[in-house]
Amino acid sequence: MKVREYKIEINANAQKVWFVLWDNYNYKQWTNVFHEGSNAVTDNWKEGSKVHFLTPEGKGMYSIVSLNKPLEKMEFTHIGNISDFKELPLDEEAKEWSGGKERYSISENNGVTTLVVAVDVYEKYMDYFDGVFPTALKKVKTMAENFYITIQVNIKTKPNEVWEKWNNADDITKWCTATETWHTPSASNDLRLGGLYQYRMEAKDGSMGFDFEGTYTAIEVNHIIEYTIIDGRKVKIKFEEQDNGVLITESFEPESMNSFDLQRDGWQSILNNFKKYVEHE
Repeated sequence: MKVREYKIEINANAQKVWFVLWDNYNYKQWTNVFHEGSNAVTDNWKEGSKVHFLTPEGKGMYSIVSLNKPLEKMEFTHIGNISDFKELPLDEEAKEWSGGKERYSISENNGVTTLVVAVDVYEKYMDYFDGVFPTALKKVKTMAENFYITIQVNIKTKPNEVWEKWNNADDITKWCTATETWHTPSASNDLRLGGLYQYRMEAKDGSMGFDFEGTYTAIEVNHIIEYTIIDGRKVKIKFEEQDNGVLITESFEPESMNSFDLQRDGWQSILNNFKKYVEHE
């Protein structure tokens, strides 16, 4: 095997680049270049843990996270092939590349991040990697420079029911909470372009609370909502009807006080609570 190196300069900080690379939703977006529907089954990329890199058909390879130094380095040691979602014993061809490395390094200087990927490549696949990896890194660059955190949930019901419960003020007070220790005692929602929404969120013990409010900038009934939070951050929500229900995709610009992981998980908890409310009301 030979080492192939790919490099790109990104006008975003290291935190954004790292999150684009390894957040589950984002990972699927930039690796779609290699194979449509690519995915990684991981234990949160923990060092020493196993990873299954998979196509939707269950083909791919299994590897070990041999190094995870947050905001700096990620390294994989590739082991063998997967078929039908199962790890295969090493055949003669797999033995030739088993143990190969894939290394990601990022470094930030004055808000510009350099991303370098070094891959041990089996010679017969060299042209393929030289073609797709630069394209994948350009996608990472675009995502990091236009940064949003994205969460999703699928709800097994009809679009009009999802739309109604998402936007009705009385329903909002019943589902808009991330944990059982918080609640939303009041909500108002003027769902029109330029209209205002306001939710009051409080800890149930009364120890703290805040108003979540903003202005609607785009509305397409049963399909799209966009709004700007009072602090200027933008939020985009898509409602897509599918065979098994409605897929909600919510993308938001993060604030600077809390980690991206914490913000993603908090917003995801609210979205999960909405799913629970709609499907079990």
